[in-house]
Amino acid sequence: MKNCMIETSARHVHVTRQVLEALFGEGYALTHMKDLSQPGQFACEEQVLITGPNGSLKARLIGPERSKTQVELSATDARALGIDAQVRESGDIAGTPGCKLTGPAGELELTHGCIISCRHVHMSPADAAKYGVQDHDLVRVKSCDGYVFEDVLVRVKDSFTLAVHIDVDDAKAAGIGRGECPQGEIIA
Repeated sequence: MKNCMIETSARHVHVTRQVLEALFGEGYALTHMKDLSQPGQFACEEQVLITGPNGSLKARLIGPERSKTQVELSATDARALGIDAQVRESGDIAGTPGCKLTGPAGELELTHGCIISCRHVHMSPADAAKYGVQDHDLVRVKSCDGYVFEDVLVRVKDSFTLAVHIDVDDAKAAGIGRGECPQGEIIA
């Protein structure tokens, strides 16, 4: 069996330096809360309010700062907010809808950047060679309970650690709760 971690990714926001300062104040630095599975990535203490036409939801910031601001929602979150977010690969935000972000020092209207992140698997080049796949291939992943996730995007980078990322809606559909069934099998 080819094991990998299956991790559930809740709604979150990646911000640029300019957006961070607009929301939290000039010179503000993100506060590290805990490391995430991908090297250098961390959950922050900071949260913002995401507002769409139908309401608002809180979301945690993920560090470090990025070159583009991106709001990652589940389909359920997007519907609740009234945002017509599309399933996209992280970073592919051109032509996506925006929202309002509110922090303790201010608010900002984003013209774009709201997505539903496609399910994906992070791999190092060595992992990709082991599984016989390349960057942007699609694979299937079977959870330890036998649920199969179709069309899982392969993302290959030297710094990546092997892990599958699904959103909260996918986790619920598969019956995966916090800390349950953290292992899966990649079916290339």
